[in-house]
Amino acid sequence: MIKSVLVANRGEIACRVFRTCRELGIATVAVFSDADAGALHVREADTAVRLPGAAPGETYLRGDLVVEAALAAGADAVHPGYGFLSENAGFARAVTGAGLTWIGPPPDAIEAMASKTRAKELMGLPPLRLDEVGEDDLPLLIKASAGGGGRGMRIIRQLADIKSQLLSARAEALSAFGDDDVFVEPYIEGGRHVEVQILADAHGTVWVLGTRDCSLQRRHQKVIEEAPAPGLAPETAAELHTLAVRAAKATDYRGAGTVEFLVADGAVHFLEMNTRLQVEHPVTEAVFGIDLVALQFRVAEGEALAPAPPEPHGHAIEARLYAEDPADGWAPGTGTVHHLAVDGVRLDRGYADGDTVSVHYDAMLAKAVAHAPTRAGAARLLARALERARVHGPATNRDLLVRSLRHPDFADVGAARLDTGFYDRNLAELTAPPPGAHHAALAAALADASARAGRFGGWRNVPSQPQVKRYGDHEVRYRLTRHGLEADGHPGVRLVAAEPGRVRLDIAGVVREFAVACHDGTVYVDSASGCHALAVHPRFTDPSDLVAPGSLLAPMPGVVVRVADGVEEGCRVVAGQPLLWLEAMKMEHRVTAPAAGTLTALHAVPGRQVEVGALLAVVASEDEAV
Repeated sequence: MIKSVLVANRGEIACRVFRTCRELGIATVAVFSDADAGALHVREADTAVRLPGAAPGETYLRGDLVVEAALAAGADAVHPGYGFLSENAGFARAVTGAGLTWIGPPPDAIEAMASKTRAKELMGLPPLRLDEVGEDDLPLLIKASAGGGGRGMRIIRQLADIKSQLLSARAEALSAFGDDDVFVEPYIEGGRHVEVQILADAHGTVWVLGTRDCSLQRRHQKVIEEAPAPGLAPETAAELHTLAVRAAKATDYRGAGTVEFLVADGAVHFLEMNTRLQVEHPVTEAVFGIDLVALQFRVAEGEALAPAPPEPHGHAIEARLYAEDPADGWAPGTGTVHHLAVDGVRLDRGYADGDTVSVHYDAMLAKAVAHAPTRAGAARLLARALERARVHGPATNRDLLVRSLRHPDFADVGAARLDTGFYDRNLAELTAPPPGAHHAALAAALADASARAGRFGGWRNVPSQPQVKRYGDHEVRYRLTRHGLEADGHPGVRLVAAEPGRVRLDIAGVVREFAVACHDGTVYVDSASGCHALAVHPRFTDPSDLVAPGSLLAPMPGVVVRVADGVEEGCRVVAGQPLLWLEAMKMEHRVTAPAAGTLTALHAVPGRQVEVGALLAVVASEDEAV
């Protein structure tokens, strides 16, 4: 029997495994980098061991240090979570070689399937050879052999791009998985990403736990997942199940695994087998009423599964809440999570109030999961829970998630628009500014006035010059008189009540309540219809805040990975030309020239850590030079 387990991971998945361990009476051990010293998963573990350093390559990807930590803490088992070393056969062998129980598939099965190239060969689908591809093979997809999650993936639409994209993909794969091996396969556009969850024991039983649809993706990373995959023809579902069992039996598989496919025009295309737990496993747990992590422990302890899994019930949908700005090229965010609350649904989180999102790791804050008797019911429940959520801190994709769940292309499966191109088609409307910001700004101003009234002896309710406040793009001009609120641009709005953290307004006869909180120069105004995060502006601009035209500022904290060949001060550039690359959240982010002109300054140096807003380069446009 397993008595103590070390989770070789961090964040949400470590917290998820710890939860099951507490229910099973198993002691828990966390590992943590210096950047994670105060992280939630460290606080939730019974004991924790430091891995010196911050970058994944120094810490969570150091299998030798993780094994040493397990032995030092007295653990008798290791659970890998997902990502990092979860699909590393060498790490699995090191764990078992140290006399520890490995909570995962046999190393030989990992070796056969975790490498995407070997998996395709095992399934009779050898990958393309780079030296043999031609124009007729386009478009192509570069993929990392040793991991997933969108890391190391690049779409190739022109053969001339292969060299530069290979360089970028390999660098990203090495940073994320400690292995820069990549391969190339045909890129199938307009398909659905469908996967099958399996669970196998050491006694010959293989459970097929239905399908999941993970088609809503950005940058090849899943955003919204659901079970079962809706609208599949019975014969297609049967084929998927058969192929999944074949993959498991071909490798003498044990434990939890996922076989992934693209379904396009009724045809099934094998993608890969993930020899680990998936991020989206909660939707399968909800539909089948099981705990996959507990079952992983049972299988690792040698127990036999029942001959057949439980019967599925209802529909479940999961949404990944990321610290990122979809309207700004999905730029990841960092900073303090001041408040995070999502009620009415399951929430698997890696951050609590006061925690800091760092530049070193994935930007996912939490996963929200709704289960209901029908797909429509689950989508409605999840959308409303996210809409009413309180998320104060870095910019997030919360509004995008709500709109995605309510979009006709998602809601109406019969419309046949549920595919991997969903965000390419719909991003503009899904990221449009939410309505009601002017009312939110007014509520913020009135909450601030209430706080000041408390400090200085009460409301000013006599005619005077209007009070002026600026929030985001909105200037609020208002008076509080004996006759009530008078606010420019807000006819028919009446103040019902105000206190420092809460304002009630009568807007055209409908009373609406706004909760107001301010953190680090941003005011968060939450209402029943969503949230507005508005920058609080001073009355006068500080001259030091001004930057020269053409300045390229770091959009996020990160490390300068490289500068493009031939880019140096004084060189001519064209609009959109890649100038340099930053690495943040285990992903590379390209910085391009905003206009045609001359590079008059270049401050970016490969290997240098930069903070958000740091000046990277300056491009004097042709118009300025004239």
